[in-house]
Amino acid sequence: MIISQRILVMVILCFSGGIIFMLPFLREVYYQPMQAAFGHDNTEMGILMSVFGTFSLLAYFPGGWLADRFSPRRLITIGLTVTGLAGFYFSTFPAYEVSIVIHAFWGASISLVFWGAMIKATRNWGSTTDQGKSFGILESGRGVAEIVSSTAFLAVFTWLGSSDYALSTVILLFSGTNIGLAVAAWLVMDDGARKNKAEPAADSEQQDQIRLSDITRVLKMPMVWLISLVVMTAYSAYWGTFYFTPYASDVFLMSAAMGGAVGVGKMWLKPIAALVVGFVGDRLGIARTILFLFIVMTLSFFGFSVLPGGVEMIVPMLLNVAIASIAIFGIRGVYFALLEEGGIPIAFTGIATGIVSVVGFTPDIFMPLLGGVLLDTYPGAEGYSYLYLAISGFGLIGSVAIWSIMIRAPEAKKDPQRDGDLEIA
Repeated sequence: MIISQRILVMVILCFSGGIIFMLPFLREVYYQPMQAAFGHDNTEMGILMSVFGTFSLLAYFPGGWLADRFSPRRLITIGLTVTGLAGFYFSTFPAYEVSIVIHAFWGASISLVFWGAMIKATRNWGSTTDQGKSFGILESGRGVAEIVSSTAFLAVFTWLGSSDYALSTVILLFSGTNIGLAVAAWLVMDDGARKNKAEPAADSEQQDQIRLSDITRVLKMPMVWLISLVVMTAYSAYWGTFYFTPYASDVFLMSAAMGGAVGVGKMWLKPIAALVVGFVGDRLGIARTILFLFIVMTLSFFGFSVLPGGVEMIVPMLLNVAIASIAIFGIRGVYFALLEEGGIPIAFTGIATGIVSVVGFTPDIFMPLLGGVLLDTYPGAEGYSYLYLAISGFGLIGSVAIWSIMIRAPEAKKDPQRDGDLEIA
C-alpha cells in the first residue's frame, strides 16, 4: 500500500508539473487560433507572455518561502485549483485587459503557490541517495504529460473543426484536468516530509520555526548561488533549442513542415534523457554527470556556430540537434538534485528553490531579446552563428560553476552549516 501511494504521488507530481504550464503556454501550439479567437496581434501576444514571465520571476522567491511554511499537499492543491478556475474564465475569450490580468494571476498561482511546493515534494519523495532518480523521473514524467495531453487535446481541436469553439473546448479541457489533478493531489498526498532514519524530517513544527531571518542565512550560502548559475546557463541553452525549427528552415533550407518536425522530434527526447540521466547521476554523482553534459552541450552549440548551411549538411545538423537536446534535457532533469549534493538542509528547500529559480530562470527575460536582436541585426546563418556561439559561452560559465560545486560539495554535505553558518532556528 505504501509503495502504491508513493508511485501515485510521483505520477501526480509529473502530470501536474507538466499540465499546469499548458494554459499560459497555450500559444506554443495554438498561436494563430488564439489570435483569431481573441483578436490579438503579435505584439499583444508577446505582452501576455512577458506579463506571465515577469510575475513568475517576482513570485519564485516568496513562493520558496511559502513552500517551507506550508505542506506541499496544500500548496499543490491550491495552485492547481486556482489555475484551473482562471482557465475556465479564459475559455470565454475575455477582453485583452482581462487576459493580461489572468496571465499575471497564472504567474502567481504557478510560481508563488505551486512551483516551490512541487520541488520540495519531489525532494521529500526521494532519499538522500537517489535525488537524481527523483528529479529525473519528475522531468521525464512532465515531458510525457506535456506530449500526451497536447496530442490528445490537439486531436479534439482538429475533430471539432479547429474553430473558436474548438479552442475554447481545449482550454476547458486543460482547466478541468488541473482541477482533477488538484483533487487527486489532496486525496493521495500527505502532509508529512521525508521519512529517512539518517536525516531528521522537516516536520511541521520545524517548518513553523523558519523565520524571515533564515532567508538572509540562505542568501549567504555560496552553494545556492553556484546552483543558480548552473540553472541559469543551462536554461539559456534550453532557450537555444526554441530556435532549432527556424534554424533548420532558414539555414538548411528545410520546409516549414520539416522544420516543425525537428522541433517536435526533440520533444520526444526529453523524457528519455531526463530519466536516464537521473539514474546515471545517482551512480556517478549529480555534479560529475552535469559537468560531462555541460561539456557536451558547449561543444555541440559551438558546432552549430561553425556548421555551414545548405541541404547537404542536414544530416550533421540533425545529429547535433539530437546531441544538444539530450544534453540539455538531461541537465534540466537533475539540476535541482544539486540541492542535496550541495548539502542544502531539507528544511530550507523552498527558500533555496526560490533563490535558484529567480536567478536561474532569468533567461526568460534576456534570451528572447538576445535572439531577436542578433537575428534581426545579422539575418540568416550569421545571426544563428552568433546566437549559438553566445550559448556555448554560457556553457563554459556553467561548466566552471558546476566544477566549483564538485569541489565544495563534499565539505558542504558533511556540514551543511558551513556555507553561511546556517542553523535551524
